[in-house]
Amino acid sequence: MSLAGMKCLVTGAGGFLGQRIVCQLLEEEEGLAEVRATDKALSPETLQHFGKLKTKTPLTILQGDIRDAAFLRTATQGVSLVIHTASLIDVLGYIDKQTLWDVNTKGTQLLLDACFHNNVQYFVFTSSIEVMGPNRRGDPIFDGDEDTVYHDTRKFPYAESKRAAEKLVQQLDGQPLKDGSSLVTCALRSPYIFGEGSPFLLGHLDESIQNNNVFVRLSRKEALVNPIYVGNIASAHIQVAKAMRDPEKVKRIRGRFYYITDDTPHISYSDLNYELSKELGFGIEPKLPMPLTMFYYYSLLLEIVSFLLRPFARYIPRINTHLVTLVNTPFSFSSRKAQRDFGYAPRYKWEEAKELTSQWIAKVAPLRRAYLKNKTL
Repeated sequence: MSLAGMKCLVTGAGGFLGQRIVCQLLEEEEGLAEVRATDKALSPETLQHFGKLKTKTPLTILQGDIRDAAFLRTATQGVSLVIHTASLIDVLGYIDKQTLWDVNTKGTQLLLDACFHNNVQYFVFTSSIEVMGPNRRGDPIFDGDEDTVYHDTRKFPYAESKRAAEKLVQQLDGQPLKDGSSLVTCALRSPYIFGEGSPFLLGHLDESIQNNNVFVRLSRKEALVNPIYVGNIASAHIQVAKAMRDPEKVKRIRGRFYYITDDTPHISYSDLNYELSKELGFGIEPKLPMPLTMFYYYSLLLEIVSFLLRPFARYIPRINTHLVTLVNTPFSFSSRKAQRDFGYAPRYKWEEAKELTSQWIAKVAPLRRAYLKNKTL
């Protein structure tokens, strides 16, 4: 099946993943009738990048807030497919809980309401493995799948907001639309995404430049996870959207969630940064700043200080117990079910993904170095 003749709306199109999905949709051989790219704000660089793409598919840029119901009704008018990537990601507590909930959960609800209002038949949701965990104890998962049972009673705001949004998406699958058809939904749980333009990788790069080109180690070598290349998770969204149009495949995938992975080697978060940049002369600290248990309680102490200062000043530590647990817990999954149910296949091999990301780092590192040098003057 193809997406030929469809009108597709991509939310969060100005973001790291959303941009790549828009680009891949415009590259589809059997062109779509229209691709609509929407976000609260799209940078001049993003707009310039979209403008350079050679495509016959019309691209419409819509700027508006995912919390604006009227805007969403306008954006989804005449659309048959929505790929919903818009989300606020926060693991440190920079964003208040209500804002996270309003954007990630209520925004998803408002978008689904707009889909019902405008008879949008297909809805693909970008979820996260953080919906699953890790829990506060740091219980590991090795090669988990959609049937893995895991005890998690965390209340970290980002994970909770994504969990609630994913539940909404699943619950509304099969609900009737006004034109007599029914809504088809599917959620893709993504692990950590790397690649060109990654804001997280850029942040780690800045830290390493300020540390004499040595990455700070926050995760143990043995805390293996399986990150995914941005081009592959973007492609998975398009692949599942195509499968939704297949009369047989749609029976298997509707209302479900899937873990999406690729052939990126299982590696710790910190060692991934090093692996992508070591050929450019970057290094990595050999061990954690302190033993893991001590590191955890040091982070807890910082959280207590933050809490005590709250009436007087806003202090957000650069490390907290959630992040220490997240990056030091082995947590890996398999995408075998996605391969079976809708034929998911990664578009890029690890070596190509690594090379493309390393080339981007080589390009931006001198610019970041100059920026940081001027910033300290």
